[in-house]
Amino acid sequence: MAGPASERREHLVRLAAELFARKGFQATTVREIALEAGILSGSLYHHFDSKETIVDEVLRTFLDDLITRYRAVLERGGDPHSVLAEMVRIGFGTLEPHRAAITVMQNDWNYLRSLPGDRFDYLLRAEDEVERMWVEQIRAGQAAGQFRADVDPKLTYRMIRDTIWVTVRWFRPGGRLDTDSLADHFVKLLFDGLATGERASRPS
Repeated sequence: MAGPASERREHLVRLAAELFARKGFQATTVREIALEAGILSGSLYHHFDSKETIVDEVLRTFLDDLITRYRAVLERGGDPHSVLAEMVRIGFGTLEPHRAAITVMQNDWNYLRSLPGDRFDYLLRAEDEVERMWVEQIRAGQAAGQFRADVDPKLTYRMIRDTIWVTVRWFRPGGRLDTDSLADHFVKLLFDGLATGERASRPS
């Protein structure tokens, strides 16, 4: 059971994450985080030694959760079509609990990767692992005859990835569609397409 200090730390991380998402990591100051939390700037340093430590925790929490869920799906196994559909649902399912982290990754990825040292090297490692998971499933689906053989697996993954993550910019929790509905709609488009009829009958 988390104690008061741990709960306070988590609260500060959430506040900071929202500020990073709204203003950008670079533009957000320690003073602004402290002000948002109703404490003095010096008090923030009792919990974190730097602004980078806070964003580090925001991003690691998101990536750990995402990759753990992906690994669990792959370990359960199943045909590539079903596995890929579940991975899509996992991606969309992160939009609400990790909205701020996803926004920060989109807006500040290049800046964080450019910082001196190797603190944020794990971002690239995580990106590579996730891409490998997706690409392997797409290739398995092609080998099994479930997916078209004339599409590039890596490009296909990156287009799926970007569609999911960019959704965070317009998706509003509590709106007409929840993340399950978004995932269902995307899975339908991904596997059934938009056009009707046979591909052979369509104009080139």
